[in-house]
Amino acid sequence: MRVMFADEARFGRMNRPRPCWAPPGMRPKVACQLVREFVYLYGAVSPKDGACAFLILPSSNAECFQIFLDTLAKKFPRWHILLVIDGAGNHRADELVVPANVTLERLPPYSPELNPQETIWDEIREKIFKNRAAKSMDEVCEKLVKGSLYIERNPELVKSMTSFPYIESSL
Repeated sequence: MRVMFADEARFGRMNRPRPCWAPPGMRPKVACQLVREFVYLYGAVSPKDGACAFLILPSSNAECFQIFLDTLAKKFPRWHILLVIDGAGNHRADELVVPANVTLERLPPYSPELNPQETIWDEIREKIFKNRAAKSMDEVCEKLVKGSLYIERNPELVKSMTSFPYIESSL
């Protein structure tokens, strides 16, 4: 059995300036824009071994979550996956067909701090999107591919970021 935590995050062309280092007396210039175009990065992470799965999809709805579930089941066909998710509407849709090798388990309501996948989103935002304004959605998608590959190729980093004490004691 493989225990994984899943979530989706919105990434797009609307950015929020973040603190950064600059020499004393110098104020850094950071591009800022209010273009409301977004895509969603779906992700699942296994804190025990750092394995990950990511998928860029156009929306956060039941249809896209179904695509993500099917992709996850195919990526790990020899494992039964206990997939821990939050209570988002697209995770509870009646039309979802959960693959045979996946079991869904919900976190308590209003508890995103329990989902280690949230730390992955922070890492991608900090390392790939910090203080950058994308000129197009293609550029956003390219950055998401770069970010997700960076995470997938560093399982030790993933384990260090996602091995919360409550998870470690239960595995």
